Amino acid sequence: MRQRPLSPHIGVYKFAYTMATSIVHRATGVVLSVGLLALAGWLIAAASGPEAYAIAVAILGGAFGQLLLAGWLVAFSYHLFNGLRHLNWDLGRGLEKHEARHSAAIVVVATLLLAGAFIYAAFFAGVPR
Repeated sequence: MRQRPLSPHIGVYKFAYTMATSIVHRATGVVLSVGLLALAGWLIAAASGPEAYAIAVAILGGAFGQLLLAGWLVAFSYHLFNGLRHLNWDLGRGLEKHEARHSAAIVVVATLLLAGAFIYAAFFAGVPR
Protein backbone atom coordinates (compact mmCIF):
# COMPACT_ATOMS: atom_id res chain seq x y z
CA MET A 1 0.00 0.00 0.00
CA ARG A 2 1.24 3.47 -0.92
CA GLN A 3 2.03 5.91 1.93
CA ARG A 4 -0.26 8.94 1.81
CA PRO A 5 -0.81 11.79 4.25
CA LEU A 6 -3.76 11.10 6.51
CA SER A 7 -4.98 14.68 6.29
CA PRO A 8 -3.62 18.16 5.63
CA HIS A 9 -1.68 19.34 8.66
CA ILE A 10 0.90 21.89 9.73
CA GLY A 11 3.65 20.10 7.81
CA VAL A 12 1.76 20.53 4.54
CA TYR A 13 0.76 24.18 4.74
CA LYS A 14 2.90 27.28 5.02
CA PHE A 15 2.40 28.83 8.47
CA ALA A 16 -0.04 31.75 8.32
CA TYR A 17 -1.76 34.17 10.69
CA THR A 18 -4.98 32.16 10.48
CA MET A 19 -3.15 29.12 11.81
CA ALA A 20 -1.74 31.20 14.65
CA THR A 21 -5.15 32.57 15.60
CA SER A 22 -6.66 29.08 15.49
CA ILE A 23 -3.89 27.58 17.63
CA VAL A 24 -4.12 30.41 20.17
CA HIS A 25 -7.92 30.04 20.27
CA ARG A 26 -7.58 26.35 21.13
CA ALA A 27 -4.84 27.05 23.68
CA THR A 28 -6.94 29.71 25.41
CA GLY A 29 -9.79 27.21 25.59
CA VAL A 30 -7.50 24.81 27.45
CA VAL A 31 -6.26 27.62 29.73
CA LEU A 32 -9.87 28.58 30.50
CA SER A 33 -10.66 24.95 31.36
CA VAL A 34 -7.83 24.92 33.89
CA GLY A 35 -9.10 28.26 35.21
CA LEU A 36 -12.53 26.70 35.67
CA LEU A 37 -10.92 24.03 37.85
CA ALA A 38 -9.26 26.78 39.91
CA LEU A 39 -12.61 28.57 40.25
CA ALA A 40 -14.26 25.33 41.37
CA GLY A 41 -11.47 24.82 43.92
CA TRP A 42 -11.96 28.34 45.24
CA LEU A 43 -15.73 27.80 45.55
CA ILE A 44 -15.24 24.47 47.29
CA ALA A 45 -12.80 26.13 49.69
CA ALA A 46 -15.32 28.90 50.36
CA ALA A 47 -18.00 26.31 51.15
CA SER A 48 -15.63 24.25 53.30
CA GLY A 49 -15.03 26.89 55.94
CA PRO A 50 -12.78 29.77 56.91
CA GLU A 51 -9.56 27.75 57.14
CA ALA A 52 -9.86 26.28 53.64
CA TYR A 53 -10.95 29.65 52.25
CA ALA A 54 -7.95 31.38 53.85
CA ILE A 55 -5.62 28.88 52.17
CA ALA A 56 -7.29 29.42 48.77
CA VAL A 57 -7.09 33.20 49.14
CA ALA A 58 -3.43 32.95 50.16
CA ILE A 59 -2.65 30.88 47.06
CA LEU A 60 -4.61 33.06 44.63
CA GLY A 61 -3.52 36.27 46.36
CA GLY A 62 0.19 35.49 46.03
CA ALA A 63 2.33 36.66 43.13
CA PHE A 64 1.97 33.38 41.22
CA GLY A 65 -1.79 33.30 41.79
CA GLN A 66 -2.11 36.89 40.59
CA LEU A 67 -0.11 36.03 37.48
CA LEU A 68 -2.42 33.08 36.80
CA LEU A 69 -5.49 35.27 37.27
CA ALA A 70 -4.12 37.87 34.85
CA GLY A 71 -3.37 35.11 32.34
CA TRP A 72 -6.91 33.79 32.65
CA LEU A 73 -8.28 37.27 32.02
CA VAL A 74 -6.20 37.58 28.84
CA ALA A 75 -7.25 34.07 27.74
CA PHE A 76 -10.91 34.89 28.38
CA SER A 77 -10.69 38.11 26.41
CA TYR A 78 -9.01 36.49 23.41
CA HIS A 79 -11.30 33.46 23.41
CA LEU A 80 -14.36 35.72 23.59
CA PHE A 81 -13.39 37.96 20.68
CA ASN A 82 -12.04 35.17 18.51
CA GLY A 83 -15.20 33.18 19.19
CA LEU A 84 -17.24 36.14 17.96
CA ARG A 85 -15.02 36.22 14.89
CA HIS A 86 -15.80 32.55 14.26
CA LEU A 87 -19.52 33.20 14.67
CA ASN A 88 -19.21 35.91 12.04
CA TRP A 89 -17.52 33.39 9.74
CA ASP A 90 -20.36 30.94 10.37
CA LEU A 91 -22.68 33.58 8.97
CA GLY A 92 -20.58 33.62 5.82
CA ARG A 93 -19.04 37.03 6.44
CA GLY A 94 -15.37 37.98 6.65
CA LEU A 95 -14.04 34.92 4.85
CA GLU A 96 -11.92 36.72 2.27
CA LYS A 97 -8.18 36.82 2.98
CA HIS A 98 -7.98 40.57 3.60
CA GLU A 99 -11.12 40.47 5.79
CA ALA A 100 -9.74 37.58 7.84
CA ARG A 101 -6.46 39.43 8.32
CA HIS A 102 -8.33 42.58 9.38
CA SER A 103 -10.56 40.69 11.81
CA ALA A 104 -7.49 38.99 13.32
CA ALA A 105 -5.98 42.42 14.02
CA ILE A 106 -9.26 43.59 15.54
CA VAL A 107 -9.32 40.51 17.79
CA VAL A 108 -5.79 41.22 19.06
CA VAL A 109 -6.49 44.92 19.71
CA ALA A 110 -9.84 44.21 21.39
CA THR A 111 -8.19 41.51 23.51
CA LEU A 112 -5.50 43.89 24.71
CA LEU A 113 -8.05 46.61 25.52
CA LEU A 114 -10.50 44.35 27.37
CA ALA A 115 -7.80 42.38 29.17
CA GLY A 116 -6.10 45.64 30.16
CA ALA A 117 -9.38 47.00 31.53
CA PHE A 118 -10.03 43.74 33.43
CA ILE A 119 -6.53 43.65 34.88
CA TYR A 120 -6.69 47.30 35.88
CA ALA A 121 -10.09 46.79 37.55
CA ALA A 122 -9.00 43.58 39.27
CA PHE A 123 -5.56 44.61 40.51
CA PHE A 124 -5.14 48.38 40.48
CA ALA A 125 -8.50 50.20 40.71
CA GLY A 126 -8.99 49.58 44.42
CA VAL A 127 -5.39 50.24 45.45
CA PRO A 128 -5.10 53.47 47.48
CA ARG A 129 -2.44 55.89 46.31
